[in-house]
Amino acid sequence: MSSRPIGTHVLVGRGLVAGALADADELGCEVVQIFSGNPRGWAPSPGDKGEDARFRAGCESRGLRVVIHAPYLVNLGSPTATTYERSVGIVAHNLRRAVEIGAEGVVVHTGSYVDASGSETEHASALGRVREGLLPLLDAVAADDAPYLLLEPTAGQGRSLCAGVDDLAAYLDALEHHPKAGVCLDTCHVFAAGAPLDRPGGATETLDRLVEIGGPGRLRLVHANDSMDVRGACRDRHQSIGQGHIGEPAFGELLAHPATEGVPFVLETPGSRDPGSEDFAVLRRLRKEAGR
Repeated sequence: MSSRPIGTHVLVGRGLVAGALADADELGCEVVQIFSGNPRGWAPSPGDKGEDARFRAGCESRGLRVVIHAPYLVNLGSPTATTYERSVGIVAHNLRRAVEIGAEGVVVHTGSYVDASGSETEHASALGRVREGLLPLLDAVAADDAPYLLLEPTAGQGRSLCAGVDDLAAYLDALEHHPKAGVCLDTCHVFAAGAPLDRPGGATETLDRLVEIGGPGRLRLVHANDSMDVRGACRDRHQSIGQGHIGEPAFGELLAHPATEGVPFVLETPGSRDPGSEDFAVLRRLRKEAGR
């Protein structure tokens, strides 16, 4: 098994075993990302102990790594009490589900502060809400073998609390650089927020900056997505690897960088769940060329 496993987001509509695990086998995944429930709803999925155990055992026997993506509705910076409380609750639920199915982390979007004026006061208040909501959850999963909370910076749309790598500094400060607060780097997002991934050396520069801000080992997951739009467009539109404005060389740099040692690469590109997806072939080739 490579130290930089490659996989994609798979569906669980037919169940964890008959759906997600079977699709992982068909696609040749070394890692999978799933939703533990409705990605666009608040209702938590209780799971099934027997199914959870079979899925966990199946992943262990294959050496298949697993991450959960929290629902899209989550906004831990929201000033609306109902949205905020539901967000904290559903993140806590997904961390519990991660333990139950053997997932190593839960991806959560870093959110926005929903203020038309762009007030620095409102931004600071939102980071305070993030701190208040997440620190107790992080303390609850402090054990070495517990799942990580994987913070995913957004593409810069709206009043983002954390768009791109530099914004991680204030976000991690709010969380006291908690050791269970990891980072999920979505290449399309950080490119949309201005990271120079399309420039030779730009991906290396971006990862160097992430390590400078977060420290070694903070990066725990890469969402490998090219971009339909140009750098700095603040638009989250994924494209197949090498067919967008980021280009293949950036992914080669990411795979070669020491910061991605042990870090899974999960595709969220058009058609990445289709058997024979070219994106798998491209990433595997780039990984081989990087000597990884």
